[in-house]
Amino acid sequence: MVDSAASQPDYQAELDTTGLYCPEPIMLMHNKVRDMHAGEVLKVVASDPATTRDVPKFCSFLGHELVHQQELDGSYLYFIRLG
Repeated sequence: MVDSAASQPDYQAELDTTGLYCPEPIMLMHNKVRDMHAGEVLKVVASDPATTRDVPKFCSFLGHELVHQQELDGSYLYFIRLG
């Protein structure tokens, strides 16, 4: 995964979980992906450091692809392509 802002993928939906802590960001991601289709990309912004562990596990368990992950000034940015 490359962490250059210029290489961030296009996305169809965005979820801002800033200020929320485990398990809320993952619960909101579950709800959001239900409204999306395979191949679409979800951008997730988080402030909880636990997401660096939880988001990759979420993707692996549900068959999604974590196409980009980045830390920006205490925030975490994820781009997930739905499987």
